[in-house]
Amino acid sequence: MKPIEIAPKIYWVGAVDWNIRDFHGYSTKAGTTYNAYLIVDKTVALIDTVKAPFADEMLERISHVIDPKKIDILISNHTEMDHSGGIPKIMHFIGQDKPLYCSKMGKKNLSMHFGDKYNFHAVEDGETLSLGSRSLTFLETKMLHWPDSMFSYCPEDKILFSSDAFGQHYAGPQRFDDEIGEAIMPHAKTYFANILLLYTPLIEKLLARVTQMGLEFSMILPDHGIMWRQDPGKIVAAYARWSRQEPKNKAVVAYDTMWNSTRIMAESIAEGLGQAGVHALPMHLRANDRSEVITQVMDAGLVVVGSPTLNNGLFPTVSDFLTYMKGLKPKNKIGAAFGSYGWSGEAPKILSSQLDEMGFDQPEAPLKVLYVPGPEAKKQCFEWGEKLGKILVDRLK
Repeated sequence: MKPIEIAPKIYWVGAVDWNIRDFHGYSTKAGTTYNAYLIVDKTVALIDTVKAPFADEMLERISHVIDPKKIDILISNHTEMDHSGGIPKIMHFIGQDKPLYCSKMGKKNLSMHFGDKYNFHAVEDGETLSLGSRSLTFLETKMLHWPDSMFSYCPEDKILFSSDAFGQHYAGPQRFDDEIGEAIMPHAKTYFANILLLYTPLIEKLLARVTQMGLEFSMILPDHGIMWRQDPGKIVAAYARWSRQEPKNKAVVAYDTMWNSTRIMAESIAEGLGQAGVHALPMHLRANDRSEVITQVMDAGLVVVGSPTLNNGLFPTVSDFLTYMKGLKPKNKIGAAFGSYGWSGEAPKILSSQLDEMGFDQPEAPLKVLYVPGPEAKKQCFEWGEKLGKILVDRLK
């Protein structure tokens, strides 16, 4: 368990979680990392810790550089427990009287997590702390993605310690962007779609502020996944692009089915969308987890949702997906609802109502089919999809 020297006397001392597969509802099929950073200067600083079960792994890495007891200060950029869970063990080693720097909301959160036994120093937005030959400037990033979140920026090295921003849930053998290349971008996109999509207005303001301040980045070091050293501007540009939520010529047809009737509808609708020149993705909600679907939804211009009617309502997986999507508040979408039924047929109307609540524009009335779609019903679905596709294509001109 060795550290990695990122820059002279700056080390990655985090932990790798190879086996996590669910991160509060977000599928993490490639695992994740909990990144922590050690700066050895006149004042020795540790930036963030790791999830509690991995604290010993972090301490072992630190021990290859210095005796952990020689850490002078701890900085908490984000108090969520995957980054603050290791604080009690670290404070036990270094002494509870050592300063613990955090945002004002961070102090409140950490006190609620661990009590008032630590020597909290709540920093001001823009405050600078000297470590000796280096310094750290703290930038408040409230609600990206918790109220306590902040960045720490080292101007001497132009290194941004970015907390949860610019991260990915990825636990491969690589630690840097130049080691993995373009293969990391789908992980970064999925991370953005499932964690930060709700906060895109705040991200746009933050990026504008960073530009106004003239901050330059030689490296961006997030709290999850790989570190950006070859081309940090690439992930910043991607965040700017994703934050705009510009719709593409793309449709997601998200659905579940009981006896394949809704599946037949979904696939016929997707064919119609394709006929109109739209890239359509039919996504069965038990074959694709919700985090994969929402990643595709993020830049789709059209979201079509289908459900059979079950007990006068929606199929459970469809209801689950709608709740998840509603919380992330995707913007700039055309929406549409469909479904099959046996005798009551409420599902399409319920779907349409929920899409309306999310602010999706619905140019076509919900479509429903009784029992198994025959040739005429499939033709109707195809034509309905084609009509929706033409509407999207026209709006994107």
